Amino acid sequence: MLPSDTATAFWVTSPMHGELKQQPLATLEENEVRVRALYSGISRGTESLVFNGRVPASEFSRMRAPFQAGEFPAPVKYGYCSVGRVEQGPDALLNKTVFCLFPHQDYYTVPASAVLEVPANVPAKRAVLAANMETAVNGVWDAEPMLGERICVIGAGVVGALVAYLCAQVPGVKVHLIDINSERRHLAEQLGVAFCTPEQAPGDQDCVIHASGHPEGLRQALELAGSEGRIVEMSWFGEGSVSVPLGGAFHSQRLTLKASQVGQLPPKLRPRWNYQRRLALALSLLVDDRLDALISGESDFEQLPALAPQLFGAESTALCHRLRYSQRDPS
Repeated sequence: MLPSDTATAFWVTSPMHGELKQQPLATLEENEVRVRALYSGISRGTESLVFNGRVPASEFSRMRAPFQAGEFPAPVKYGYCSVGRVEQGPDALLNKTVFCLFPHQDYYTVPASAVLEVPANVPAKRAVLAANMETAVNGVWDAEPMLGERICVIGAGVVGALVAYLCAQVPGVKVHLIDINSERRHLAEQLGVAFCTPEQAPGDQDCVIHASGHPEGLRQALELAGSEGRIVEMSWFGEGSVSVPLGGAFHSQRLTLKASQVGQLPPKLRPRWNYQRRLALALSLLVDDRLDALISGESDFEQLPALAPQLFGAESTALCHRLRYSQRDPS
């Protein structure tokens, strides 16, 4: 087979173990595109749950990625942050750089409607953040920040940092990005957002957005919200159960706790928005060079099986780890 007729993909073959596997590519049909991957990004929060076999059986269906192959817990091919070049397909997309919600794989064939052209002013290397930006956009929509509000974002991972970055664009809004890792202060400074550790966090907040993935962060969110304040929960805990104190400030101050999940658009937007429009918005928002600070490392795709246990381990401090594909265009 020619290289373009064979794909190599990363599979989680058992909990905490991954391998590269080859597979034939189907013949290109009408209104499909053949994409050669340039880069893909690892969305560590969700992908660590998949890699470590921590997706609960009740969520197997809802957790499926758009082009996932296999079933949870394993073997499964999972991921959704791929940027590539269209090598075959409709003239309008031929040789275009595109983003696709596809797993880590060097070549793939998808419907033309499944790819979005990366804006000319957004580098392909940065476009791997599009799925995380889309999640952040949905979280900000759910939080509904208003002019002049005081907002805390707990958890300075990629999504939390992007949420804080977006909220800070609203005139008059004062945002604090909170994380137990004081080294994330530099990231916050690069994004133009104030940073503090949990013990320094300000109280009486109009809105607190939780994105740390740890129960302690949610408990602090309840403490920081002011009277009638709202808490938006963006973390997903997998198989874990979370204990939170609902008998104190939550009850007496009439706080609101709301879940935000990228799988659904906010109800008020559904008449006019769809997933493609939201993803196009996310891509357009990646024009800011400061967002490169969210890429904490890069390696060759072929190294992923060896790197995965470290990247997805409990002690990992990686933000977005970018994979580069050896067959990519040198430009």
